[in-house]
Amino acid sequence: MERRDKTNYYLDLAEVVAKRSTCLRRHYGAVIVKNDEVISTGYVGAPRGRQNCTDMGTCVREQLQIPRGERYELCRSVHAEQNAIISAGRDKMIGATMYLAGYDAKTGDYIPKSNSCSLCKKMIINAGIEKVIVRDNQDEYREVMVQDWIDNDESIEGKRGY
Repeated sequence: MERRDKTNYYLDLAEVVAKRSTCLRRHYGAVIVKNDEVISTGYVGAPRGRQNCTDMGTCVREQLQIPRGERYELCRSVHAEQNAIISAGRDKMIGATMYLAGYDAKTGDYIPKSNSCSLCKKMIINAGIEKVIVRDNQDEYREVMVQDWIDNDESIEGKRGY
């Protein structure tokens, strides 16, 4: 058996973390790593103590047919990136890498061209994370330098993000 490369190893961990997700639409897992050590993990789920969408059997964004990437303020869940950041100290995240893996909750298919939402991007920037590696399929991924999100500020009118 061939040994798994380090990047896919951490993405595999993120995919396992995603299995704890309670969203009815998307399952994501995030793993923050610095100096080859896992700092924290996070998955998509309702805030502690609140009912998850899987428990309720309903998703407001799905009911309203809101497309991917829009109206996240209506979502019950805290995103995987946010939960990973909440669970780590900033001093440990400065210069770290976040590994992100996600798949469709119904089909199990990887989410094409997946990326962090604008709020997660802001949190990743402020956390001091240096790069985000996003899984595209079992063996392929994209590497995004967080500085690119800073330089190409999608929150300024007329500029487009990824």
